[in-house]
Amino acid sequence: MISNPIARAVRGSARCWRHRAVFNGLPVSSSVSGWRWRSAPTRRASSAMEELLARVAVPLPSYETRDKSPPPPESTSLEFMNFYRGLEKEDKAGFLSRLSQDCGVDHRAVSDLAAKLLDTQRRDQATILQAEDRLRYSLTPRYKQLFSHVSRVPGGVKFLVDLRADLLEILATKASDSPHIRDLNSTLKSLLSEWFSVGLLRLERITWGSPCEILQKISQYEAVHPIRNWTDLKRRVGPYRRCFAFTHGAMPGEPLVVLHVALTEDIADNIQSIVREFATLDAEEDINKINSAIFYSISSTQAGLQGVELGNYLIKRVVRELQSEFPHMAQFSSLSPIPGFSSWLQGLLSQYRKEGRGSDLLSEQEWAEVEQAVGSNPGTPAADSLRKLVATGEWTRSEKLSLALEPVLMRLCAWYLYGEKRRGFALNPVANFHLQNGATMWRINWRADTSPRGVANSCGIMVNYRYFLNETSRNSALYLQSKAVAASEQVLGLVSQFQKNSKL
Repeated sequence: MISNPIARAVRGSARCWRHRAVFNGLPVSSSVSGWRWRSAPTRRASSAMEELLARVAVPLPSYETRDKSPPPPESTSLEFMNFYRGLEKEDKAGFLSRLSQDCGVDHRAVSDLAAKLLDTQRRDQATILQAEDRLRYSLTPRYKQLFSHVSRVPGGVKFLVDLRADLLEILATKASDSPHIRDLNSTLKSLLSEWFSVGLLRLERITWGSPCEILQKISQYEAVHPIRNWTDLKRRVGPYRRCFAFTHGAMPGEPLVVLHVALTEDIADNIQSIVREFATLDAEEDINKINSAIFYSISSTQAGLQGVELGNYLIKRVVRELQSEFPHMAQFSSLSPIPGFSSWLQGLLSQYRKEGRGSDLLSEQEWAEVEQAVGSNPGTPAADSLRKLVATGEWTRSEKLSLALEPVLMRLCAWYLYGEKRRGFALNPVANFHLQNGATMWRINWRADTSPRGVANSCGIMVNYRYFLNETSRNSALYLQSKAVAASEQVLGLVSQFQKNSKL
């Protein structure tokens, strides 16, 4: 008998064909983040799209000739690329909608082959396997074949990466929530995951001697701790620093993901010592002062590769590279920002005040210290004063306030990192990334990033995720399978304090 998953797929494909609507135009929507969903393209534009797609997104060759059909001329792929690049932003959304709906799977053929597969279940295994292979081939969307051809022309892979970035923006801004658009995005993501598998990537160390174009892109793409000028960049690729990037042969001169590393004696607890306090540019590295590798910035450079695993493999490759260069090195750790902590805290304070539980977050003595430090007017809720302090960052200019808030913000931050979840995994995206890699939530650091950005995003707090190399595989498996977070005594102690004060 046919297996349940196959049977469900067969029935689903038949339903899909029976309920497929005929495309009459694009739904009307207002402008969202630059995308404008038009009611329908103009007649001339619509005709041009139809003619182009008829030429470039041709039907799949028959099953019997699939390996014998010659590929289309390169000019066809170039025509598609040039046409798309020439469209205005809002017209690209309409074009991708038409591509996804009109150039997908031939649902009638799928339904016919699905019925034939059901009929073969009492026959020999070879016949069943061939029927399954025919059905599998028929489930290939026409646009997948088009993307494969585009990837083979110069600049084609980069074009498709950028096209997926457009798709992601359309979906994120809800300019379209069409299942066809989602399927188009899923298909393209699957292709990119194959083309950018770790075995096809090249690890490059970026130095001051690297091509100027690469150095400029490294500077432009730095998303965590912005590079201020060329001198700053020179220091970040100079003595006691390493910069690595993954590149791909199909996108020459284009770093895909970039990792900055500081070589230090001990595990750093603040970013100022890394990006602000530099050794001289011509310093000679003293190997005796290099015991730790601190991953202080990792940036993906291509929006279209979102969801394609690159960063975790880059860290693992860099660890091996550093172990080769410094065999004695035993400490590997990140020094990570905590994006979203301040906004989460604002929401928590609002929630507790609304529920009349403001006193649960801080002890009576702590509330009294906050009120005294801010000099709040009688009758002003302390929670409102605390919210204002977090929103403005004014507390950083007062040593008295800083001392009063340190224990409060540290335990709140510990809970945010350790206890706040989305579908069972860490809510904070940076925490989730490192925990998936098998790191341990090791140390939360007060006043670790005193820049305006650091104060605004995370009240100046940063966290070390420690990579104990003999534990990463086990930690990763436990986190992914059981959602268990590996954490140090310091972190667990702060979490316990939060639970006690918040009566959780």
